[in-house]
Amino acid sequence: MAAKTGTEPQGELLASISNMVVSVYADHLGRGPTKARTFISEGVITCVLEDTLTRAERKLVESGRQTPVLEIRSTLQETMRTELAGKVEELSGKHVRAIIAGTELEPDISTQIFVLGGASQIRDRTPDSN
Repeated sequence: MAAKTGTEPQGELLASISNMVVSVYADHLGRGPTKARTFISEGVITCVLEDTLTRAERKLVESGRQTPVLEIRSTLQETMRTELAGKVEELSGKHVRAIIAGTELEPDISTQIFVLGGASQIRDRTPDSN
């Protein structure tokens, strides 16, 4: 798939990134999230994923074994990192500097945050900044 040119409507890019992240999750976990939304703001792409847990993970959570599920998810995130970064770069045409991922078990929501480009693309929002 070719990199996006910037003339493409942003909605199509957002949908493409959401679909790609769901697909990567499905490849690595056997099923993908049932809901995904993607947002882009000031050099940051954020994907919010819902209903991500497998049946086995849900059973572990229900039985009070949240820690192993979080450990497995963290390990799996590392296996997906290179693929996710490469595909976001391909779709967005921008370099991925960092990926920050998080998983919340109850409710079943995960995030993938992609920080793009150089540090100058992210503005400090503190009151002292200019």
